[in-house]
Amino acid sequence: MAGKFELYKDKAGEYRFRLKAANGETIATSEGYASKSGAKNGIASVQKNAPTAEVVELDT
Repeated sequence: MAGKFELYKDKAGEYRFRLKAANGETIATSEGYASKSGAKNGIASVQKNAPTAEVVELDT
């Protein structure tokens, strides 16, 4: 089974999504969006940009 995006409305009425791994573990969560279409655009952005995203280590 592949990972999946879950799109939901939170208690404050905002739309959010979370990315779940194949084992069911949540590996990413979104900010709140005012509209469902905004959240869907956020999912599309992650799908488009994540395969080529650079990994940057931030030292404290």
